[in-house]
Amino acid sequence: MIERVEPDFLLNAPREELVKFVYELLNENKELYSKIETMTDEITEIKARLNKDSHNSSKPPSSDGYKKPSPKSSREKGVNPIGGKSGHKGATLRFAQATEPPINHEPISQCECGCSLENVEVAVGERRQVHDIPPQKLIITDHQSIIKRCPNCGKIHRGAFPEGVAQPVQYGEKIKALIVYLSIQNLIPLRRASQIVRDLFGGSFSEPTILSAVRNCAEALKFTNEQIKQGLINSPVAHFDETGLRINNGLDWLHSASNKSLTYYFTHEKRGNDAIDDLGILTAFKGIAVHDFWKSYFKYDCEHALCNAHLLRELTAIDENDKQAWAPKMKKLLLDIKAAVDADRQKGLNELDASVILDFETRYQENLNLAFRENPEVLKSGKRGRPKQTVGRNLALRFDQYRVQILRFMRNFTVPFDNNRAEGDIRMMKVRQKVSGCFRTSEGAKDFCAIRGYLSTMRKQGHNALDVLVAVFRKQILIPKLA
Repeated sequence: MIERVEPDFLLNAPREELVKFVYELLNENKELYSKIETMTDEITEIKARLNKDSHNSSKPPSSDGYKKPSPKSSREKGVNPIGGKSGHKGATLRFAQATEPPINHEPISQCECGCSLENVEVAVGERRQVHDIPPQKLIITDHQSIIKRCPNCGKIHRGAFPEGVAQPVQYGEKIKALIVYLSIQNLIPLRRASQIVRDLFGGSFSEPTILSAVRNCAEALKFTNEQIKQGLINSPVAHFDETGLRINNGLDWLHSASNKSLTYYFTHEKRGNDAIDDLGILTAFKGIAVHDFWKSYFKYDCEHALCNAHLLRELTAIDENDKQAWAPKMKKLLLDIKAAVDADRQKGLNELDASVILDFETRYQENLNLAFRENPEVLKSGKRGRPKQTVGRNLALRFDQYRVQILRFMRNFTVPFDNNRAEGDIRMMKVRQKVSGCFRTSEGAKDFCAIRGYLSTMRKQGHNALDVLVAVFRKQILIPKLA
């Protein structure tokens, strides 16, 4: 910064020195303007980052902290009201076939008039029913091998124990299934799961016993999970997502692939293509892959569809932070297309009318034109590298380049509007981490994924998770429908 001078200098200094001083001021102002411009951009970026939360970005609701945003649903009021929908069958507790003898409650033995009621003919009046559970206890069964000696030759014959009864004292299939159900399906930490069993039945499950049951269950499901994986490879539409997973205090990645009836989980130390290749689904998949804008997915030779829920949140951020007119217009357009697709699907139609599609595509291009006017290209300024573009322009470029993938749901009714299927399948895996902390070993994480993926699949297909686990420990594994 140049040295400041007294006013008298400006009045009495020679012309050459004044010219030199003016040039120095101009150069200094140029540097200051450059710094101010840089700082303004940084402040704008920091403010935009601070303004991001779960409603206008991909950040999870748990990251909102104590300053949770006011709910701002994209749904129009009255379109999907709260409560039971028309035609929905309620789940009110109703009278059922009694499993226990009735308990009769007698009136008083003498009327107010003094007459005895002891030998009066009875009639059943009002009936009430209580549904409850029986006293809980472990059923302990002795298995004895009977010995018989042949009276002719003297050979000893011993009765064989049934399959699965291999130890002098052991737990049965149902209690093992319950402990795995508590730990894997309900995400209860090992110590608390053991305490629940102890409080309910009086048994004493140690943590190593639980881990052993989980390990045996996961090992038994290895072939079935490979079948689920193959079913997803053959699926016409599949959802993909990934999220961070803490294993042994390090950051690994949980990858998921799913559709309406199948779920498969996979852990890997990497997030990108190395992990996706090892997963082995997208490498052979030829259907439509629904996912967010993670560029690793685009390297695979299949059709792609982008999650519009992510785009709606990004448009919300542009609308709130930058006040750009194109963002709410594009949001409304995407929701209008979704409403039109949903309405025609309910009518049993398979596609929108050509004129409706043309109108939507025209509006799409008009919104893009507005976006580029509001976000002109930042030209090269002499600095090294490509000039940094605005967030709005980068989003508009994505809408332009990937319009086919964004609007695929408009032309193909089998493609969903968003990737909520994958996000829902992966959400409870994050909940498990919050409840129980990180996995101690990668083997434990893989066992968890193997069982959880199978249970998710069977629950999607209408099965009871506990019954399914009992069948696994009985070596009568239920095979899911793969088509």
